[in-house]
Amino acid sequence: VLEQPEVRRAFPGEFSQRAVLNGRLDLTQAEAINDLISARSKKAAQLAMAGVDGDINRQMQSLREKLLDQLSEIEARVDFEDELPKLDEKALVQELFLIKNELDKLISDAKKASFIRNGLKVALIGLPNVGKSSLLNLLSKRNKAIVTEFPGTTRDLLESEIILEGIPLTLIDTAGIRSTNNEVEKIGIALSQEALNTADVVVLIFDISMGWTEEVLRLSQQIPKDIPMLLVGNKSDIRINTKNIKPDVIMSALTGAGEEALINALLRTCGASEFAGLEIALNERQLDLASLSVAALNKTLELANQDMPWDFWTIDLRESIHKLGELTGDEISEALLDKIFTRFCIGK
Repeated sequence: VLEQPEVRRAFPGEFSQRAVLNGRLDLTQAEAINDLISARSKKAAQLAMAGVDGDINRQMQSLREKLLDQLSEIEARVDFEDELPKLDEKALVQELFLIKNELDKLISDAKKASFIRNGLKVALIGLPNVGKSSLLNLLSKRNKAIVTEFPGTTRDLLESEIILEGIPLTLIDTAGIRSTNNEVEKIGIALSQEALNTADVVVLIFDISMGWTEEVLRLSQQIPKDIPMLLVGNKSDIRINTKNIKPDVIMSALTGAGEEALINALLRTCGASEFAGLEIALNERQLDLASLSVAALNKTLELANQDMPWDFWTIDLRESIHKLGELTGDEISEALLDKIFTRFCIGK
């Protein structure tokens, strides 16, 4: 077929781009198609479908229209202030605040939704031989990691992706962190410490049969304070020693006892309840533009607070409207469209 005259392969996103240029889809719908194709979970697909159905565009168009209404009122006063009724400045500022709050919520939701799209990195951290690999195998429902009774079996990072309540989680089984003279194990421990610092959530596993030791305490103090942590006492099948510590979960990765409690606690630590109410979610490009729109609105509100003349208000208000127009595709160049669609898969 490709040998025929005027025949070539479709460019990335070409069909979606043509649909946008011909008015069959708006830009946010086309982007949602790409999000749907790359969705890694049911929840991510649901959010993408809301975009395909036009929910993002409708909400953004509504906010943009409200800003245009306020801009037209202000500009009318700039040109014909003596001929028109006095503008209620307090009501106008209140309306701008309401619009800003709606945009702020969409931005906040978009940041949460990025975890649904991209997943969360969960590092399984602990001393050697506390059951990190067994826990990975239990949650993955397959024997991904080698499990032996000898400490230091895991020498490299091992990853396994699971989906919990619509959230993709990448579980990272790390080498047990301890002092060692083994050069290979040292490299694994260095990788573990790097995973510890870059994870979204840390699961600290310790041997509940041995209890809370000074060694475990020192390890817990290495976890960055800004990273959510779940404390898991494993090996409850041997015995339970909770002296000096109350773990979030007590379980046995060997028998599976406590698995449900672990999953529920992990979902809480990952903030799954915050994702449940999400109905639409902006992608990264849309999030950047919404943030710029809010920044321009903040400048407008600051000018209002300084009691500046009306014509000063219009500059940043126009910028805020322009960014929303760029988001929806109403004010966007063909060159920028080309750049957006190069990120799509071939064809669609």
